[in-house]
Amino acid sequence: MKKKNKSKDPDSLIRKLETFNQELQFLHQISQQISEKKPLSQLLHEIMESSKLLVKAEASSLLLFDEKDKKLHFYVATGEKGELLETFSMELGTGIAGWVAKNRKPLIIDDCYKDARFNPEFDKKSKFRTKSMICVPLMRKDKLLGVIEVINKQGEEKFDSEDLFLFETLASQCAIAIENHFLTQKQIEIEALERELEIARSIQQNLLPTSIPSFDDVDVAPLFIPARQVGGDYYNIIQINKDQSLFFVADVSGKSVSAALIVSVIDACLHSYLSMNKQSFDLIELVKIMNLILIETTTPTKFATSWFGLYNHPTAELYSVNAGHNPPYLFTSSQNEIQPLHAGGMFLGGVDGEYQLEILKLYKDDILVYYTDGITEAWNLKEEDYGEERLQQTVNKYKHQSAQEILTAIKQDINHHVGKAQQSDDIACVVLKKN
Repeated sequence: MKKKNKSKDPDSLIRKLETFNQELQFLHQISQQISEKKPLSQLLHEIMESSKLLVKAEASSLLLFDEKDKKLHFYVATGEKGELLETFSMELGTGIAGWVAKNRKPLIIDDCYKDARFNPEFDKKSKFRTKSMICVPLMRKDKLLGVIEVINKQGEEKFDSEDLFLFETLASQCAIAIENHFLTQKQIEIEALERELEIARSIQQNLLPTSIPSFDDVDVAPLFIPARQVGGDYYNIIQINKDQSLFFVADVSGKSVSAALIVSVIDACLHSYLSMNKQSFDLIELVKIMNLILIETTTPTKFATSWFGLYNHPTAELYSVNAGHNPPYLFTSSQNEIQPLHAGGMFLGGVDGEYQLEILKLYKDDILVYYTDGITEAWNLKEEDYGEERLQQTVNKYKHQSAQEILTAIKQDINHHVGKAQQSDDIACVVLKKN
């Protein structure tokens, strides 16, 4: 009499299907659980525990792939001695996990010690005996996120193709959950950066003048256009006393909150000096003090280029100090020349040095234009600068107009040059015309 084939026994098949259905239901529950938002450590711990329960394994481990060092890192491990794995890292191609990561293929191994890829070092250190294993890559849209392993089927059984199917299915859900976590973290970081930029914008905007003095002898028009990414541009126009007015512009290196904070230091230094020296204002002294304060309060990579112009109204004399800044241009009406104002010294916050003073006299219809590099370095889609020459041409073209009309022409010409390109830096510009 022939023995009954168990694989074809209807009752056995039904029981197997029922078991498999239960496993699928359990897998569905696990997938729902790990898809919830939670800290990464909790998420990975739940993935490991669920992996063990799903395929009835003694232990499990998870390695995350770091794009920076191109290594696998044992981030979480569960089971006896599993906590020791947290400090391990592994090159791609090394060991079973490294092979799986490099080849993006799953492995089911009945006897790890008979597999040449297996590294027994952990077993020696932990006194844990690795017998069998399923190792599956964590993939998301062809991107390697890591590797997940289950070790030693409970009892004397071996992992089979059904275990591999369930584990691969779980791995795909884990990959989604892990990727979603990192995407969420990235979004949180982006939102934090946006809040930081908003703080910087607020600092910067609050320091800029809300109104400028009205002068009988000079016509003045200022322009400030902040970029989406906060820079460190700053300008001010201050009437010191009835005879003197200060025209000032600065551009701090770098962007974001750090640049905005340095701008606040510059503003505080400027107003502190003015409050104590309204009747005995010394331009060179102000420049030296501001330089020393920035040297003491900033890092070597943080500095500010600046231009200081002290105008004496009764004599129509302009005292100029250029601290490493883009040269302002004086357009003389009588000689029809363009004079760049270079004299001065090093940028502020670099080294303690001397500064030179340049004295010029302004005559009727002379035009002074000072600005930050957001003007001349404004790019179009071809990455072509607006440039100093085009700025000069625009001013010359409209030099018979008022200061505001000249400034409007500069703005319109920049917009025409830039076109649809995004503004990458703050724009500050002031036009002064002698009446």
